[in-house]
Amino acid sequence: MKRTLLGMAEAGEPLLKQALEAIRAYNQAMAQGRPEAEIERLRVAADHLYQTVVDYQLYRAGTLGESVH
Repeated sequence: MKRTLLGMAEAGEPLLKQALEAIRAYNQAMAQGRPEAEIERLRVAADHLYQTVVDYQLYRAGTLGESVH
């Protein structure tokens, strides 16, 4: 399964919007030269939300493996 914006749309509009807002906030902070700690916090949040969307998409497609604990 491709990890594209179009493919991620299947994850649900609210989750996708949240992920895109987090990515925009991170990019804006980078462009504004915000403090490193803030940029890192925003990067981690954006990465987490993006991965959540991708994982949900894979889960819906039935290709997400079982959890390993």
